[in-house]
Amino acid sequence: MAFSTTSSRMSKLLFRQLFEKESSTYTYLLADVSHPDKPALLFEMSTSPTQHPIFIDADEVNRSLSIWLIDPVDRTVDRDLSLVKDLGLKLIYAMNTHVHADHITGTGLIKTKVPGVKSIISKASNSKADILVECGEKIHFGDLFLEVRATPGHTVGCVTYVTGDGPDQPQPRMAFTGDAVLIRGCGRTDFQGGSSENLYKSVHSQVFTLPKDTFIYPAHDYKGFTVTTVGEEMLYNPRLCKDEETFKGIMANLNLAYPKMIDIAVPANMVCGLQDSVPNKAS
Repeated sequence: MAFSTTSSRMSKLLFRQLFEKESSTYTYLLADVSHPDKPALLFEMSTSPTQHPIFIDADEVNRSLSIWLIDPVDRTVDRDLSLVKDLGLKLIYAMNTHVHADHITGTGLIKTKVPGVKSIISKASNSKADILVECGEKIHFGDLFLEVRATPGHTVGCVTYVTGDGPDQPQPRMAFTGDAVLIRGCGRTDFQGGSSENLYKSVHSQVFTLPKDTFIYPAHDYKGFTVTTVGEEMLYNPRLCKDEETFKGIMANLNLAYPKMIDIAVPANMVCGLQDSVPNKAS
């Protein structure tokens, strides 16, 4: 479990970065600790009826300690929920950046263990969740919020969640990019409606236009890194710092193996990770 560096400008944000070693996946926990009710969220880098924009209203916040989880993994749900309990928080949302092919989301399992938790994923993913989000919407937790930015290309439904840009929001900003931008890399584009052209354009328009000191927290890392910045990736990302045609050539010649979990993970993640909801294939 890794912790962010805390500055005075980030003192209201509680942030935890959690790791699942088998798929090298990060899950993120965020909370507004300056708010009397410490509302929080948990990200799993995956899926729910639509409300636009999505707000936790003041009455709801005042009734509970609430928490968000981003990109949970099924194998680490008990660990994540134990941390939520230790911190005295109430989990209200479990969020995903996209439909994963390398692991099963923990969102559905969390919903069975914690009644009332709602799942979030992009509307463009065409998967099931309680709340479907679109580009430009804001997800509020306490006095803080996340902005939804569409970053398709790895899959058709990938989104990046970015912390707010106001004077009362944590600085530097933070971008949770899923597989769109990895540390010195990016997600593959050869399945799930992927497109190297769309990935290049979406990253350059939605991520690389953020302030250069914006922290980037990816869905995965395979070399032991935990965080990078927009400025670093614009200079040193061996794929995304190239021109578009060179990038497309690189992506077309990766010759990557077929993902070993894709035939299990994708159908499950399309229904929020609840494997019992996946129709059995005829043998």
